[in-house]
Amino acid sequence: MSTKYKATTTEEAYFITITTVGWIDIFTRLNQKYIIINALKHCQENKGLEIYAYCIMSSHIHLLSKATNGFILSDVIRDFKKFTSKKIIQTIIDEPESRKEWMLTHFQKACDHLKKVQKFKVWQNGYHAEFAESNWFIKQKVNYIHNNPVKDKIVAAAEDYYFSSARNYADLENDLDVIILDLF
Repeated sequence: MSTKYKATTTEEAYFITITTVGWIDIFTRLNQKYIIINALKHCQENKGLEIYAYCIMSSHIHLLSKATNGFILSDVIRDFKKFTSKKIIQTIIDEPESRKEWMLTHFQKACDHLKKVQKFKVWQNGYHAEFAESNWFIKQKVNYIHNNPVKDKIVAAAEDYYFSSARNYADLENDLDVIILDLF
């Protein structure tokens, strides 16, 4: 298995993108966004995850983070994806969702080619991780993460997007604490 774009080291920060299968817009619903927020909080509290920047877009998540206390970031991301996948599917089944049948069918079909028996597949295989090797790279990625909703014309200013650490950096209310980098 290739280690390119994988967080294979400990105690080092990575820019990570995790994407839904078929780029399905799951995170247009508030309940689905809070699954991600709560899972990230759990990882911070129980799996040594330090988050420096994040943004939850409709079909993907960006993180600038690292694992600490002996945890390995690739393991944290694996567990995060496994847990959130189950919660996302259960939420689609249990709560009002106008796209329920379509989404469940799509997530079932995403399993057709898998060797391992699985009923639903929410996330694309793996994740994209780039080692944060310099302050320039970190600043560029934090700006990229924060400006994702602006680029997509969801908000006019990065700090107006509630599910982004841009609010933390602007000292505004947010549901997920991050470690503010002193590079800005």
